[in-house]
Amino acid sequence: MNASLGTIFDIQRYSIHDGPGIRTTVFLKGCPLKCLWCSNPESQINRPEIMHDTSRCTHCGRCLEACPYNAIERCDDKIKLVRNLCQGCGECVSACPNEARQLVGRQEDVEAVLKEVEKDGLFYKNSGGGVTLSGGEPMSQPDFVHSLLKKCKENRIHTVLDTCGYTQLENWDRVLEYVDMILFDLKQMNTAKHKEYTGVPNELILSSAKKLSSLGIPMVIRIPFIPGYTDSHKNMEDSACFAKEIGISRIELLPFHSLCINKYNKLDKEWKLNGISPPSEEFLEKARDRFNAQGLNCTF
Repeated sequence: MNASLGTIFDIQRYSIHDGPGIRTTVFLKGCPLKCLWCSNPESQINRPEIMHDTSRCTHCGRCLEACPYNAIERCDDKIKLVRNLCQGCGECVSACPNEARQLVGRQEDVEAVLKEVEKDGLFYKNSGGGVTLSGGEPMSQPDFVHSLLKKCKENRIHTVLDTCGYTQLENWDRVLEYVDMILFDLKQMNTAKHKEYTGVPNELILSSAKKLSSLGIPMVIRIPFIPGYTDSHKNMEDSACFAKEIGISRIELLPFHSLCINKYNKLDKEWKLNGISPPSEEFLEKARDRFNAQGLNCTF
């Protein structure tokens, strides 16, 4: 694998929620988890894929003619993408006269990403910001992450790694010397429930959290606050105990939202959390106060 090439799906400038100061967040494609509440479903598959906006599609058939893989077919006078045949080449995107198709994900080399990141160097300097690698799961592309982080540090750019922790422990040894701060997602402490909600158990994740916390790198535990899934008193209590056990004092709650439903529709994916509402301010405050009562610094 070419360590200088990575698959990304977005670069978000002027980000203020992914670490200190004003940051540029680089979103990498690919994730070993399939969380029911995932707000970036376009990040899960590690290759480019097509989003199809049916509200803009006139079923003209030009995409069908352009596809070199026969991955588009006409059914009942409508156009359908056969996703297991699609190679994400983007030919259908170029052929569509209505901008109903969007290619999500592209390969970029380290120098190209660094060039984009450096555009906001003055903001980093004045605000204490820098670059954040997010996803998906950045550590699903450890070679590229290593190369990009190394380049950032050579250019004196503050680095943050936003991770779910699901990667082989030896992968951490390759990247951590170039990481200034870690945002660590901790979703569900019960491993059976974790597997039910995300597709994988949590033992490797907890082992990663223990390893990272032992190295002295500033670390914040982020907990997706999902009503009925992660917001129970038991999960909050167990999360607090684990954070204290591994020496982490900062907790950030990430309130559930359903703003991503449109993306699920465009990817022909099922949104399974219909009917769930975002947590109330009062409920979030109570959860925050429970963490703070245990000597932790919790925000949302």
